[in-house]
Amino acid sequence: MKKSVALMVGLRYTGAKKSNHFISFIALVSMIGIALGTIVLITVMSVMNGFQSELQERILGMVPHVVVGERGEGVHDWPEVEKQIVQHKDVIAAAPFIDTQAMFKARGNTRYGLVQGVLPEKEKKVSIISDYFIAGSLDNLKPKEFGIILGIGVARSLGVSMGDKVTLLIADGGTVSPAGFAPRQKRFTVVGIFEVRSEADSMITMIHMQDAAAFTRKGQLVSALRVTTNNVLDAQWTAYELRNQLDDKFYVSDWNYTHGTLFKAIKMEKTMMGVLLTLIVAVAAFNIITTLVMVVNDKQSDIAILRTLGASPATIMKIFIVQGSLNGFIGTILGVIGGVALAINLPQVVAFVEQLFGVNVIPGDVYFIGFLPSELHWDDVILITSVALSLTVLATLYPAWKASRTNPAEALRYE
Repeated sequence: MKKSVALMVGLRYTGAKKSNHFISFIALVSMIGIALGTIVLITVMSVMNGFQSELQERILGMVPHVVVGERGEGVHDWPEVEKQIVQHKDVIAAAPFIDTQAMFKARGNTRYGLVQGVLPEKEKKVSIISDYFIAGSLDNLKPKEFGIILGIGVARSLGVSMGDKVTLLIADGGTVSPAGFAPRQKRFTVVGIFEVRSEADSMITMIHMQDAAAFTRKGQLVSALRVTTNNVLDAQWTAYELRNQLDDKFYVSDWNYTHGTLFKAIKMEKTMMGVLLTLIVAVAAFNIITTLVMVVNDKQSDIAILRTLGASPATIMKIFIVQGSLNGFIGTILGVIGGVALAINLPQVVAFVEQLFGVNVIPGDVYFIGFLPSELHWDDVILITSVALSLTVLATLYPAWKASRTNPAEALRYE
């Protein structure tokens, strides 16, 4: 019965028209603060989740999960090495490649980047590039036809499109004369353009592996073999097992050597952002303390009357816990609704803002991906909701305890 009385009186105090408008204003501010803090926290966590997911898909989809190479100039008998690699239970496929750094020239423009010589039929099994072509395809790479596939960033900086000519200059196999060093150069025809919307768009180009072998004078050698695993996050363990499986003349590395720091930084940033934004919710929640302290002072006579009618200190305490918690509950629910709605529609909102003001919020040539991703995880929403509600309940304890300690005789002395 006491619980129902505490609930009824607490709800009545919350819903009743307050004579002190300043108390009402403070209560409204705390409610809005909790809602805004919850919205920001859910949205930022979703953006961090989106960045982590998109980077994992787009960057780790383009870079090798594991690289197997031979110490020295390159891998000699790559088909035999491939047979040994694919026997591992966690390996999906392996593909040879020849890579070299190059300078690209076209229409008076120059660009520096990486050239990869690949076998199209094998590259499809170890890379996501086939899903991101905006013109042409991997199948357009034919041996001895000297075709080249460009990332959209490279194509734009050179001002070229399908069918245009691009001159490649490389230092490998260059000639030295009294006039100085002359790099090797060869004209290629653009047969494909891809857009992964990551750093690969402005760095990576592809040619057929036979053309790359002829251009770099590697003969039958390949630079290394690219390996795709079942679980990219466990690639380091697969690399460790392959290292023990192969001869000592081979070296094995995984993506953690090149991009591991990036993903560790994202994980740390997500944790730190969560902690810092939780403090915003905490500040708003503890505004409830101010509100309830003022309410307790304003309701001294009411508390005294309830005590004289038989209400216990525990009942008085529950009344004010209900009142303060209800403000926090309403603010949290409004924040969750707003945060979930914003997180789900954030890419569209950002795209609208970019189109409206003609700006690029996430430039692809500056960041690792060229758009603002958002991925809502319901476990994050549940955690944020639980933390916000816990903080609001915690904030009510002291004012409620103070109310329960009110002496009826003292409170009614001057009434």
